Amino acid sequence: QLPLVESGGGLVQPGGSLRLSCSAPGFTLDDCTIGWFRQAPGKEREVVSCISDFGYKKYADAVWGRFAISRDNANTVYLQMNNLKPEDTAVYYCASNRGAPAIEFNRCQLPDYYDSWGQGTQVTVSS
Repeated sequence: QLPLVESGGGLVQPGGSLRLSCSAPGFTLDDCTIGWFRQAPGKEREVVSCISDFGYKKYADAVWGRFAISRDNANTVYLQMNNLKPEDTAVYYCASNRGAPAIEFNRCQLPDYYDSWGQGTQVTVSS
């Protein structure tokens, strides 16, 4: 539905920071719930964080206190990742649910809640 594009991944040392961005060229994300997911080799895809169109937020336990999701409510959603650890290494995906009712936000941690997915960006945390 939306041509989501992630950017900002790369190689970072443990304890370092990265900021991922999610956008949809030619479209706005202001009416979307956006989720960030990650998948490491041999692991299932897991939710990292999600944010509603009005800024409600959820975080996975594994990243709580280290990651922060934010949005400009128009074009871009960000995932600020601080104090990165080797276990954060994964391909990170953003996903959108366009026009999602606010009452359904509690479902944002489920992959099948989303109707569009980006291609993923690699995050590698290593010395």
